[in-house]
Amino acid sequence: MTMTKGRKIESIILKILVYAAAVITFVVLLFLLAYILINGLPHIKPELFALEYTTENASLMPALINTVIMTLLSLIIAVPFGIFSAIFLVEYAKKGNRFIGLIRLTTETLSGIPSIVYGLFGMLFFVTALGWGYSILAGAFTMSIMILPLIMRTTEEALKSVPDTYREGSFGLGAGKLRTIFRIVLPSAIPGIMAGVILAIGRIMGETAALMYTSGTVPDMAKTPMDAGRTLALHMYNLSSEGLYMDQAYATAVILLILVVGMNTLSAFVARKLTKGK
Repeated sequence: MTMTKGRKIESIILKILVYAAAVITFVVLLFLLAYILINGLPHIKPELFALEYTTENASLMPALINTVIMTLLSLIIAVPFGIFSAIFLVEYAKKGNRFIGLIRLTTETLSGIPSIVYGLFGMLFFVTALGWGYSILAGAFTMSIMILPLIMRTTEEALKSVPDTYREGSFGLGAGKLRTIFRIVLPSAIPGIMAGVILAIGRIMGETAALMYTSGTVPDMAKTPMDAGRTLALHMYNLSSEGLYMDQAYATAVILLILVVGMNTLSAFVARKLTKGK
């Protein structure tokens, strides 16, 4: 009787802690959103969307275009490598293989490296050694290395979550290994894969330290991948660090928030469509 009562009390305490953590998280999120919107919305003006940046308008449009280009380039580079690496680890690699264990250890290590280290590596390798200079391409390759472990791990978990009965049924009908992977396993794992892509998009759009050393801080729109240019997050950082354009910095934060939500919504929509059409 005493033991049962003790378990009930423990269950109630844990329940209270869970609800308290959820409420605190929700309140903090609402506070951040309200703070950004209250300080940024009144300062969103037409001159912020001019195609050319000047000291008078502090336009965010070039940085917005650079952000979209940077995100697309980084995903084009990282997503195929991440997905194919995860397919190898789940579908082809033998269990208990030391080499596979080393790959997973390396992936986990890369996930924990600070972004400034990626930035220094990108500056030394892409910017200096390869001679690309400060450019969108150098920044995209640096960001693709940063998000690669994230895409690999989320894709690997998504592939593992697909029931083995799907594979066995496909093999039983005469399909080969490759056909089973691309026609049965991958479509079933799309929601999990897209979750990793959404997280990667958020990291690319919010990154500043790595891009400061690779893509540069030029406020102009990059006309080619070899041109330097800053993203919205870096643009906002530069405006706030100068201390002269705080209103424009808050307005940029609102646009960045809207852009991230929009990209995530679009990714989720694409994932639902692909899942329904499989």
